[in-house]
Amino acid sequence: MRQLVECVPNFSEGRDAAKMDAIVQTIVSVPEVVLLDRESDADHNRSVLTFVGPPAAVADAAFRSVEKAASLIDLTRQQGAHPRIGAADVVPFIPIEGVTLEDCVKLAERLGSEIWNKLQIPVYFYEAAARRPERVNLENIRRGQFEALLKEMGTVPERHPDVGDPVCHPTAGATVVGARKFLIAYNINLGTADVGIAKKIAKTIRFSSGGFRYVKSMGVALASRNLAQVSINLTDFEQTPMHLVFETVRREAERHGVPVVGSEIVGLIPRKALEMSAEYFLRYENFSRELVLENRIADAMASRGGLPEFLDALAAPTATPGGGSASAAAAAMAAALGAMVTRLAKLDSGAFEEDRRFFTGAVERDAEAFQRVMAAYKRPKEERGPFVEEALHGAAEVPLEVLERASAMVKRLAGLQIPAKFASDLAVAKALAAAARTGTLENVRINLDAIKDQDFRASVEARQRALNTDE
Repeated sequence: MRQLVECVPNFSEGRDAAKMDAIVQTIVSVPEVVLLDRESDADHNRSVLTFVGPPAAVADAAFRSVEKAASLIDLTRQQGAHPRIGAADVVPFIPIEGVTLEDCVKLAERLGSEIWNKLQIPVYFYEAAARRPERVNLENIRRGQFEALLKEMGTVPERHPDVGDPVCHPTAGATVVGARKFLIAYNINLGTADVGIAKKIAKTIRFSSGGFRYVKSMGVALASRNLAQVSINLTDFEQTPMHLVFETVRREAERHGVPVVGSEIVGLIPRKALEMSAEYFLRYENFSRELVLENRIADAMASRGGLPEFLDALAAPTATPGGGSASAAAAAMAAALGAMVTRLAKLDSGAFEEDRRFFTGAVERDAEAFQRVMAAYKRPKEERGPFVEEALHGAAEVPLEVLERASAMVKRLAGLQIPAKFASDLAVAKALAAAARTGTLENVRINLDAIKDQDFRASVEARQRALNTDE
């Protein structure tokens, strides 16, 4: 299975393009790493880079960029509107594909140790990688900025780093490394130079002051444009969407007698965030991602092999694809029928569409997991053991995930209230979902028989029992 991690380091330099060119070059020089975006802001005096690739390659590129930034950026001379404590101020890892948040925490810990051991820059961990509750939030670590940290580190115990001696690097400061979910950096510009208004609005919307749960915000001055800005981080755009924040800022600005003159996104944004805003502002009834042309093309391309090719592969005298893939395919068809009948009944089909994408992906993931088992058994006998055990874990985990999701879908299908004319389609969906559940349950059981790790077996069996699979 492909593994992709995103890294979005923030550097305390937004005015010297040559310095940022040099930092960018260290990233793109790493094979398999792709630079997706580069943003620099002179008022903030800050640059944000976005790159993606396999975990090890991304971690390597992240270290190289921190190393280069430390050699080029002198915080004793740097000033800007954005708070900072380091030349490479914050380096987050974000799971994209085939990687968990826990995997990104391990990447953060590895990078943090490397930064201290090789560069003598102390490191703090934040968000999911935080080792202290008060360091989950970045603003707590960055309190007082570089100038305060330079004085307090080594004398105030609360400012001791997570990695390294309590000695601030004289010019590069400290670096904050972490793991988090996707974050949207979203700024809203006001038609006034009065930064006090921006600060009041920021206080109204941020969670720490009683505002929206997944919003961090501050008011800053954009000297080059003679404007004030509400600078926002949305840490979960699905729970607190962009349009809700924008409308609140607009209303608050009007209350203070100033207009909103524009907004900007720093870095990249998921398509879903824009789709949610489009649905809100257009008041489109029964909006779904399948109405977006690019999404429909992507789904069609992902499934371009088609049913005949899958059935040919299933019928071939090879171990994969097999029963696990067939079970996932049955679940995908059940989900597709669930989406169809809910749409026809003018109900929300979103949950079934999410299921369909998950099960479609699981068809290939199951086959790949079994192939890894076969490859592990082909290793030399003396080194085979741990590789086989790890591969077996994956072979059990994939059908277990399908089993859990199919079980939830069975209940959702059972609870649907639809017109009688769609009853036959719903009945087929229920039968396919039940078949998928039965098939994946058998897959889980047969894989467990070969696994020696008792803790893993117990964990899988507990998850299995929680589903009441014997009912």
